[in-house]
Amino acid sequence: MEIIAISTPILKSGDDLARILMDTSDIRDGDIIVVSSKAIATVEGAAIDLTNVTSSKEAQSIGKEHNKSAEYYQVVLDETARMNGKVIQSVNGIVLTELKPDGMNEGSILVPNAGLDKSNVADGYVIGWPKDPVASARNLREKIDADVGILITDSGLSPRRKGVISFALTVCGFDPFTSMIGKPDLFGHKMSVTEEAHADQLATAANFLMGNTDQSTPAAIIRNHHIPFSDFSGWVEGIEREKDIYHGVI
Repeated sequence: MEIIAISTPILKSGDDLARILMDTSDIRDGDIIVVSSKAIATVEGAAIDLTNVTSSKEAQSIGKEHNKSAEYYQVVLDETARMNGKVIQSVNGIVLTELKPDGMNEGSILVPNAGLDKSNVADGYVIGWPKDPVASARNLREKIDADVGILITDSGLSPRRKGVISFALTVCGFDPFTSMIGKPDLFGHKMSVTEEAHADQLATAANFLMGNTDQSTPAAIIRNHHIPFSDFSGWVEGIEREKDIYHGVI
């Protein structure tokens, strides 16, 4: 498998992301294009101007506790509500949110700050996910002049693990999971519960080249991956709380 970084000029609202990706790389039939959710949100004009935000008492309380902007935390609360979520807790200025966006049928997404960042956006603004990442992935796939899959990602954290990884938000054109149930291990024992989270695995692999700082590399090509294309288009779903091994811990 090959991972090929796609570096671009600094993106801005209104840019034609599909055209930029095609002009700055050699996209071929069969490739999977991994794209940062923040890049898509940027070109779709989803950045939020904090000077237009009025903070609630709850946001002011969180801001005072962590000595940070109440307006920023208000946007976190607003995005959490928009995606049918709730605040779990806040630690060191980071608000852990649990989101269940419209169209996500199973499970939820545990993510810091409802997916919002103050990095890679102009001063005084915050940037989160596209308003409809499923539609964004579908539209991008339609505009690229090749038969490709699309994977939209964001950075996140794993319980009790240090450092940032990446995970898959939505996928278009291939199945995000591959079941290993019933397949033998090295000693002939049949697997009973294992599913390979290929979308998440590809997201983190691509993020190794894409980065999170000033690389200006918002996308990557996954080539020779041997993952069959399909009609799948949607959120990468999870599992319900009561089935989660971390249930009761977080």
